[in-house]
Amino acid sequence: MSLIDSISDFITRIRNAQMAKQATVDSPMSKGREALAKVLLEEGYIKGYVVVACERTGHNILRLELKYFEGRPVISEIKRVSKPGRRVYSSIKDLPLIKNGLGINIVSTNQGVMSDAKARKLSIGGEVVCSVF
Repeated sequence: MSLIDSISDFITRIRNAQMAKQATVDSPMSKGREALAKVLLEEGYIKGYVVVACERTGHNILRLELKYFEGRPVISEIKRVSKPGRRVYSSIKDLPLIKNGLGINIVSTNQGVMSDAKARKLSIGGEVVCSVF
C-alpha cells in the first residue's frame, strides 16, 4: 500500500487506537515515525515503543504502547501542522505555545526531531511537524 503522507497516517493510527481504548498500535516502520515515537516517549505521552519484524510481510513494524491515566488517554489532542501541500516553518521566536505551554510541538530541525522545549533550549527553529496536547 502506497502512502502519500506517512506522518499523517501515523498520527491518525494513534488517534484512532486511543479512541478505541487499545493498549498498542502498530504502524509500518520508518525513521521519521520512529523519531516521532522517541519524542512522544521522552515527553511522557506513550509508555514505550519497539520495532518488531513482521514474518508475514518481511517488513518491520513500529509498535507503540499507549498510555492512559484514569481510563482516559494521555494524548487528548494530536494533529498534523505541516502537511505535504503546505509546509510550516518557524524560527525559535515565532514557535507557538500549545495550550499556554501545557502541550508540545514536535519540530524537525537540522539536528533531528525534537520537542519545542528542547528546540528553544538549543535555540534552533525548523519545520513544525505536529502538535500534541
